[in-house]
Amino acid sequence: MTVITGFLGAGKTTFVNYILKEQNEWKIMVLENEFGEVSIDDGLVAESLDSPEDIITMDNGCVCCSVRGDLVRTLGQMAKRRKEFDAILLETTGLADPSAIIYTVQTNTKLSDNYFIDSIVCLADAKHLNQHLDEKKPEGAINEALQQVAFADKILLNKTDLVTKEEKDTLKQRLTKINQFATVIETERSRAPLDKILGLNSFNMESILNFDKNFFENQEESKHHPELVESVGIQFEGELHAQYFNMFMMDLLRERAADMYRTKGLLAFHGQGDVKFVFQGVHEQINFGPAKEPWAAGETKMNKFVFIGKNLNRKELTDSLMECLYKEEEAEA
Repeated sequence: MTVITGFLGAGKTTFVNYILKEQNEWKIMVLENEFGEVSIDDGLVAESLDSPEDIITMDNGCVCCSVRGDLVRTLGQMAKRRKEFDAILLETTGLADPSAIIYTVQTNTKLSDNYFIDSIVCLADAKHLNQHLDEKKPEGAINEALQQVAFADKILLNKTDLVTKEEKDTLKQRLTKINQFATVIETERSRAPLDKILGLNSFNMESILNFDKNFFENQEESKHHPELVESVGIQFEGELHAQYFNMFMMDLLRERAADMYRTKGLLAFHGQGDVKFVFQGVHEQINFGPAKEPWAAGETKMNKFVFIGKNLNRKELTDSLMECLYKEEEAEA
């Protein structure tokens, strides 16, 4: 399941139209989280969607379903048809924070037995994104644009034909500063290459194994900006003390869960032999487990951490994580 967020006017409806009507390679179930957007805006569906879950099958085999009721019930009812489709796209129109959707899918047994999150995609308007990112919000309110970019695994930078190359390059640099592990895909008129978006399992915990090593090695020490949403990558050799690391994560999430949009980690623990561990988090929800492949013989046990959120202090995070390293002298004391 691909969760899609997007700003008003970013081309989201055009993107859905493209999926439902124009492309013929993928059979996709599109779940519309708000009533009638597709049918009202573009006349895609001739009839009014009157019941809580109306399902419209398109000529190319794709399906459009308007979800006005309980998402769990809707996905539960669609589970028996899940093998008919290559992918499911859930458009969270009007939801600034997709974490509730992610939490529901991952913690509801009926859903997790039939679905998994493939990726989180943010559709962004190259012409107007900067002004959304710069928008000043009342105290205590979130900037939805920043949050959507921060949560994404893929960012569809749409309407690139409406900006200059310099404007586009500057914007892409800004997006990288906010979220360094999201892939930015340039599009015009919302025509996105679906093979670069769907079926790649980029939300999976083990996706951190595929990060470019330069992500961790080339990060410059930046000034601390309390309200800036950014991504921080940290890596260091050694084995972690499991108890110390658990305490660090518990304290971090208890105090900072609202600021931590996304976290990922690749870990080596003392006493666990060659087992390689991975984790990922969305706010306070953390999934943790062994990686499919162990540490190879002779491989350096390099711990890697990714934090995306607000009010991140790289030095404090690094120092706290380094305190979690297992030290032989402490064990002997």
